[in-house]
Amino acid sequence: MFPRRALGSTCIFVSLLLAKLDAQSMSTPAMFQANSRLVLVPVTVTDNYGKTILGLRVQDFNILDDQTPQKILSFTSEDQPCSVGVVLDVSGSMRNALSVAKDGAQSFVRSSNTNDEFLLLTVSTQPEANSDFTGDAADIDQRIGFSRPGGMTALIDTVYLGLTKMKQARNPQRALLVFSDGMDNHSRYSKSQLLRTALEADVQIYTIVLDGLGDSSPGTIPFRPSMIAKPGDRGAQSQGPDLLQSLADKTGGLHFHARNTAQAREAIAKISDALRSQYILGYQPVESGTPGKSHRIHVTTTVPKVYVHARTGYYAP
Repeated sequence: MFPRRALGSTCIFVSLLLAKLDAQSMSTPAMFQANSRLVLVPVTVTDNYGKTILGLRVQDFNILDDQTPQKILSFTSEDQPCSVGVVLDVSGSMRNALSVAKDGAQSFVRSSNTNDEFLLLTVSTQPEANSDFTGDAADIDQRIGFSRPGGMTALIDTVYLGLTKMKQARNPQRALLVFSDGMDNHSRYSKSQLLRTALEADVQIYTIVLDGLGDSSPGTIPFRPSMIAKPGDRGAQSQGPDLLQSLADKTGGLHFHARNTAQAREAIAKISDALRSQYILGYQPVESGTPGKSHRIHVTTTVPKVYVHARTGYYAP
């Protein structure tokens, strides 16, 4: 596979003190004033089949912060090292799907570049971090291979633990990659608590739901709300996958369903491509608001017939 595109910093406030910087050495205009605050938003643009769209320009994007248009002050698309937490569901409900999940996780790790680092977490009766962050991809690969199914399913708690552990990452570009069937029967944190924590974190969440194993339908495309049946047509079994989709949508990640090894690998390839092909948009809101205030972000593009994946909000520091 190609080297993965590293993540952009996700909607973070960065304080830049440049009072003593020689004006001639500045590569960007004076938008970076002392104590200025930029909101940086990683954006992935895909077509209807999940293929990443490259070559867009700053004038192709628009950003609203609480419905107020923002001037885009910085625009980059650089390949940088990333820190990725791999969340692997090994609970009893994954017995028939674990081999597919493990293959996908190992495929992802093996596609890393030398400066990436990984953390492995497993979902079972208790959430467990199987390693600290490490750049040893072979070690993570081996740990994934040794995973065995069993236990209850504390999926929400494990993703919550992953978001907490990501604070220890050394790279500013950070993501969680979740492999699960979406079931949860043993978590103490609630869905709403996890969603708020995900919005507060500087982490994009990419999710692959393993379901309907054995289905031979070809191809995988990112799931979108328009593809989901009406609430009255869905059973309780869809609630877990819906949560994983919400996590991906709200943090700017991608969400896939995979029914066999080929589809899981295709999803991984699209996620890897998305990670290394993001646009990082920066803007400076007029006022950040009171600490803890929720802000809604809406990123659009003037390019027709494409889909924009970006964080939907943040909380003012």
